Amino acid sequence: MSRQVYVNGKLVPQAEATVSVFDHGLLYGDGVFEGLRSYGGKVFRLTEHIDRLYDSAKAIWLDIPLARTTMADAVNETVKANGIGDGYIRLIVTRGAGSLGLDPRKCANPQVIIIADSIALYPPEFYEHGMEIITSSVIRNHPAAVSPRIKSLNYLNNILAKIEGIKAGCIEALMLNHKGEVAECTGDNIFLVRKGVLQTPPLDAGILEGVTRDFVIELAQATGITVKEMPLTKHDVYIADECFLTGTAAEVIPVVRVDARIIGDGKPGPVTQSLKSKFSEAVRS
Repeated sequence: MSRQVYVNGKLVPQAEATVSVFDHGLLYGDGVFEGLRSYGGKVFRLTEHIDRLYDSAKAIWLDIPLARTTMADAVNETVKANGIGDGYIRLIVTRGAGSLGLDPRKCANPQVIIIADSIALYPPEFYEHGMEIITSSVIRNHPAAVSPRIKSLNYLNNILAKIEGIKAGCIEALMLNHKGEVAECTGDNIFLVRKGVLQTPPLDAGILEGVTRDFVIELAQATGITVKEMPLTKHDVYIADECFLTGTAAEVIPVVRVDARIIGDGKPGPVTQSLKSKFSEAVRS
């Protein structure tokens, strides 16, 4: 099925949705993006995603040529034009076409691209029975180099960890930070449950502040679950009673084995199951 893609103010057939080969988003990964979900044709937490996009752009000195309200309208327009009910939206802003050099002053006209499509990140059985992950030898980029809170087009750090996970027979991998602490997975945030307490790495562990992560924390607190954002090590993961991941595309997915170690009793735990159910109910209501 041919999709309609939003490119710089208008919807065009996907075959005509192009950027210049001189675009610095292609040449150097110079740009920012957001992944969003829609449920029943309505975009989940659109304002939070738009705000994070503009924060990322500001952090890399990239001026987005649309007002935030106009950008939100463009996202909704793209979803509607493609008849998307439950789907995924990729919102991209590149630096624009420039010269064969790093100088962003040589770039003109940042490109705004919005793609809406369906997505199934993980097999259904993983949500029912849980998934296995490994710890990658690829660490998260040092936060003093590029802030992990910038959702940039340069994802090579995550891709290398992803490849390592795939070669080990897992489709997700856990990444540590420069201090050897648990950070996040290649595309998802991580949560542990230990003695009824929900634990997750703090922002200063070098993680992206996930929109779904924040929503799950809100759901947990609303149901009386204690949530601690705290430094975690691999040891904490191995001895956890439960483990699950959160992400825009992944939603809430249980993890039952890490580095060949069984987590808890090897099945999705009650806290995980409860939050997964509450998340599904909330986003579809």
